[in-house]
Amino acid sequence: MINQFEVIETQQMISEENLDVRTITLGISLLDCMDADLKKLNEKVYNKITRLAENLVETGEKIELEFGIPIVNKRISITPVGLIGGAACSSPEDYVTIAQTLDKAAKKVGVNFIGGYSALVSKAMTKSDELLIRSIPKALASTERVCSSVNVGSTRTGINMDAVRLCGEIVKQTAEETKDSDSIGCAKLVVFCNAPDDNPFMAGAFLGVTEGDAVINVGVSGPGVVKHALEQVRGQGFEKLCETIKKTAFKVTRVGQLVAGEASKRMKIPFGIVDLSLAPTPAVGDSVAEILEEIGLERVGAPGTTAALAMLNDQVKKGGVMASSYVGGLSGAFIPVSEDQGMIDAVNAGALTLEKLEAMTCVCSVGLDMIAVPGKTKASTISGIIADEMAIGMVNQKTTAVRLIPVIGKDVGDTAEFGGLLGYAPIMPVNEFDCSAFIGRKGRIPAPIHSFKN
Repeated sequence: MINQFEVIETQQMISEENLDVRTITLGISLLDCMDADLKKLNEKVYNKITRLAENLVETGEKIELEFGIPIVNKRISITPVGLIGGAACSSPEDYVTIAQTLDKAAKKVGVNFIGGYSALVSKAMTKSDELLIRSIPKALASTERVCSSVNVGSTRTGINMDAVRLCGEIVKQTAEETKDSDSIGCAKLVVFCNAPDDNPFMAGAFLGVTEGDAVINVGVSGPGVVKHALEQVRGQGFEKLCETIKKTAFKVTRVGQLVAGEASKRMKIPFGIVDLSLAPTPAVGDSVAEILEEIGLERVGAPGTTAALAMLNDQVKKGGVMASSYVGGLSGAFIPVSEDQGMIDAVNAGALTLEKLEAMTCVCSVGLDMIAVPGKTKASTISGIIADEMAIGMVNQKTTAVRLIPVIGKDVGDTAEFGGLLGYAPIMPVNEFDCSAFIGRKGRIPAPIHSFKN
């Protein structure tokens, strides 16, 4: 039974501590839309998305009104387009038409983003996958709401270095194609290792082939709530600190579970997972960096940062799994630089570097996220950074990702402006020593020995 105190507490979390549900994401399988005729394929894709997602935004808004819980984004994830376009697409330009169809469908139903313009190439690339990857710069430049991802590695298969090399070039081309808006196309492109099938968060969301015809996934947020809770236990020991994070993560995840259940019931679509992540926003007081500073760091990036983040991530998961029967996606603490005011301040203060962020990714949910780098950064350097991050994911049996933005025409000391949820980012320096001979080797890095578990 919900008591009066819990109602007041939840209301305070929403009104004063930036508690929100980051996203309701409707997953839609497009496997039944395959067709050798490109025009028919596009028609089928558009019709299925607009039919199933017709009431998504309206349902989300009604839940917001009735429960008083802000739902920041309504999104769609689809079957990776690299899987459904093979029979109809014979060139990158053909794939671009599918991206434009997805954008048109997203605008029709009113969602903020649609993810799944993706290829899964952790072991090798089909011709279809390669065409899709090569189409990404044009696709992201000619659409507004489409998000793209490429899974180039996994613990079971190793790292596809041919795909890593290609992705470095694609990131650079995407930056060039969208240079008039601070290379924002790269903010909608993620390179993954061990990508999950049920991730509701953009830009990496897609609906895996093991999923059903349609599913509701929800991603929660709430860094502000955790920070406020930790302010009450300043100076106390680790036991009290961890207990506080766990209890708070439980409360935040319960809100997500409530919203997921309601959306599922009203849309008559099965509930999938709650992603119990701490996803920050550019708003002051809604920052993962500020949580780490509340734990005891002068600035994020100081010695002790990786240990503090590891503890935070673990306690969030321990609290969250008790609040929902089905937990999935990425789940944990996100550290996107441009979307977190505390991270931005740490970079500007000289406390946080790319190398420290990489170390932090060993113990949190995602990887190098929303990091702006100089526009002159070479494609091989970007591929090298991707390879490093993929290796962390592969060896540690976890999801890692890279969302790097080489901002054309800008250098260290400048700032890139993305607006809205994507925020702004100071340009961070990159190690400029060359790795092209390494990246130029063909083939794949083998899977680690602990992958062999059959």
